[in-house]
This record gives sequence, structure tokens and C-alpha cells, in this order.
Amino acid sequence: QVQLVESGGGLVQTRCSLRLSCAASGRSISHYFMAWFRQAPGNVREFVAAISRSGVSTYYADSVGGRFTISRDNAKNTVYLQMNSLEPDDTAVYSCAAAAYVSVYVRASDYEYWGQGTQVTVSS
Repeated sequence: QVQLVESGGGLVQTRCSLRLSCAASGRSISHYFMAWFRQAPGNVREFVAAISRSGVSTYYADSVGGRFTISRDNAKNTVYLQMNSLEPDDTAVYSCAAAAYVSVYVRASDYEYWGQGTQVTVSS
């Protein structure tokens, strides 16, 4: 099993940047496909970004493409989400997730392990 802990959230103004981290323990994340999801109040959880085990392949939701960058450091057992040009619509709880095998990377139910989430609030 792997345990995931997110950090780096906070309150920022529009067009500012934040970098989220997801620190793993229990097992190396090199065994897992990793992703970030977010959930705003009253909304369903939505896919944000994902990264393959090696980090070679990355995937993004249309709403964040060009603004967000997902990366991983398997040696540090950590996944990152660099968020630039933040907008009020990006306000949500951001959670990282891990999957040993994933068939539909945008589907939350494909992921076995989840962190508790970190709040990101973007003021206008």
C-alpha cells in the first residue's frame, strides 16, 4: 500500500501561482500511475492531470492545459502540480491519487489510493 499526503495549498489572487506536492510513503511511487483531481463545493470530483510511472507521458484536463504542469520525482517519492495563472474557477480541494493499473485515467474509480486533499482558493 501507499499513503499520500498533499501540501502546498493556500489562498492566492487571480493570475498567481502555487505548487502542490504529494508525498508518498509505504511503497515507491515508481510502481504507480499518479494523478491530481479536484473537487469544488457542490461539484463532482474532476480530473486535473496525470503522469505515467516514468514521467514520460502526461495528461491534462482541457481546463488546465497550458497553465498546470504535473511532474514526479520517484527518488523523492513525490508528485507535484505546478499551477500558474490561477483563476477563481480553480478553487477546489486538490487530491492526489495512485493507481497500479489504470484503464481510463480521467476516471476517479480507477485509482486505488488517495490523499486527504489540500485546499486551493483563488480570489478575484
